[in-house]
Amino acid sequence: MNTASRTNGGVGLKVKGLCKSFASLEVLRDINLEVKPGEIFVLMGPSGSGKSVLLRHLVGLEVPDAGEILLDGQAIQGEGVLSGYRLAMVFQSGGLLNSLSVGENIGLYLSEHRLKSPEEIERIVAEKLDVVGLRGTENKMPSELSGGMRKRAAIARALVIEPQLILYDEPTSELDPLSSVVVAEEIVRLNDRIGVTSLVVSHDRQLAFGIADRIAVIHEGQIVTVGAAKEVEQSTDPLVKEFLSAGYKRATT
Repeated sequence: MNTASRTNGGVGLKVKGLCKSFASLEVLRDINLEVKPGEIFVLMGPSGSGKSVLLRHLVGLEVPDAGEILLDGQAIQGEGVLSGYRLAMVFQSGGLLNSLSVGENIGLYLSEHRLKSPEEIERIVAEKLDVVGLRGTENKMPSELSGGMRKRAAIARALVIEPQLILYDEPTSELDPLSSVVVAEEIVRLNDRIGVTSLVVSHDRQLAFGIADRIAVIHEGQIVTVGAAKEVEQSTDPLVKEFLSAGYKRATT
């Protein structure tokens, strides 16, 4: 990837010395990360390594025991701080409401907060669906979409707020290989097109090495390596080698 070629409309993210425990269980231990504006940054690690807990901190759902998170140099701890930034999250399940049409799902934030007129919402929904290659699906129900289409619809919903940072939680989970490729291509295309910063949490080795500008590997709440895809792939750290080897075997069986 070449981040210099992007418009860099995204926000910079920095995590400094983040620690979190639940009772006696230490989940995050001195996490330090920096994601550059307009970058696709992938956080990899096995189940239970702390990926989801870190995501919850990034969207303000958890308060760290120590350390801080900064967006463009401003710490996000404190009431109302996140409101100055446009952050969106694409959930692992897609998060579409089955009782609403695709168009209603995508326009829900705008309609519930009465931010736009119905005509404007209809236009914005159509525009975002077109961006992710789902033109004309406004009146379909989520149950009528394939898994890959639902993930792309979830991305369209995230785009409604014109985000500076998109957080993707396991975007290719439960997808077939072809749908996974389509979603991966969509993430890259959006970064190239609008310059948004993307943080992708995944255990999908093929996704990570296919789209990432840089990759971090987390193990038992600690970052064990950070670097460009080739650097991580050639790492001599035994924890990194074990995780990548296991991921490769699963992907090829």
